[in-house]
Amino acid sequence: DIGVCSHFDRRRRRPPAALLAMRRDHDAALVRAASAAVAFLALTLFFARAQAQLAGALRLTFASATLRGPPQLRSVAGGLRASPSGVVEAATLEPLEVPKGFKPPTPQPLSVTRNDLVPALLGAGIALALRFASSVFVVGWRPGFVGSAEESLKEGRYALQLGPVAFRDGSDSLDGKLRRPAQPLVLYEYEASPFCRKVREAICMLDLSVELRPCPGARAGFSGELARRTGRRTVPFLVDPAQEVEMFESDDIINYLFDTYGPGRDAVPIALREPIAMITCSYAALARGMAGKSREVGARRENEARKPLELWGYEASPFVRVVREKLCGLCLPHLLVPCSRGSANRDEMVKRTGRFQVPYLRDPNTGVEMFEAPEILDYLQSVYTTS
Repeated sequence: DIGVCSHFDRRRRRPPAALLAMRRDHDAALVRAASAAVAFLALTLFFARAQAQLAGALRLTFASATLRGPPQLRSVAGGLRASPSGVVEAATLEPLEVPKGFKPPTPQPLSVTRNDLVPALLGAGIALALRFASSVFVVGWRPGFVGSAEESLKEGRYALQLGPVAFRDGSDSLDGKLRRPAQPLVLYEYEASPFCRKVREAICMLDLSVELRPCPGARAGFSGELARRTGRRTVPFLVDPAQEVEMFESDDIINYLFDTYGPGRDAVPIALREPIAMITCSYAALARGMAGKSREVGARRENEARKPLELWGYEASPFVRVVREKLCGLCLPHLLVPCSRGSANRDEMVKRTGRFQVPYLRDPNTGVEMFEAPEILDYLQSVYTTS
């Protein structure tokens, strides 16, 4: 080009330094643009795949089933429950045995006792942050102080000692301002569903005990029982036996719970309202790899017919979450005894065990009671799977 050649040094036939610098800057800009394009493409593919997984899970959640034949109800653990296969009877269940050499672990509060659980706990921690720590506190929570946590624990009251200061929670639950159901609630749900998650959070905020009947992917576990009962496999589905109320739809369930057992629907926090709840609950589920969306391979076929286990904990705890995911994957019914900050159940645990720590599992099928999430996972794997 004439314009470029006019800048050449005719003796050395070389562009001047300024032109070389311009060319280097131009090349660097091209490299940066290409790198940004590749990064954008990778992120686009990642989120497309994540959204596809979430969409698949939501399609299962909203799906309904056409029923054939009459319901087959079985009397299990003191109440009527549909046998998922229509074959397993309570009378035919084989007794479960505690693993040979099993010994409940020594509780180690606020400690990660095994490194293999660290990735799961980190994912659960990310999910907690995405949900703005929703359900950590019971409605009306407020901090208080006592002279000594040790003395408070001896009296059967929860307190936390931090250095020279001892904290004691206060809340509407501890003050007796929240109405309590005459019978435990029943919730058909599964761990990875964003709609079920916000209902469980509301239950913890209101300090309500609930029997959870897992329906992984809205296709396994108690999904068959739900379909026989309602003609649909949609979750969440709440049963309030004391009020003779049964209902679908997460927002309607939350409003009902706050109206009936809380300070009213106007007090529903923004974290449980749309669109924030749907978006953040969805990404919280993705942060855990959609754990609990399907029945685990090797889960015993009669798990649904067992007596409900009892799990003390709360939705926001990463240590409780990994146990909840396991219970859901194994399709084990379990009574969730919520223990958020300000829960009256913290005092109840102190009276029973002399301490407070979650998760805490009680298994009426074997008589086992134990703390520590890693050992609870091992116990469930050895007792409730065929592997």
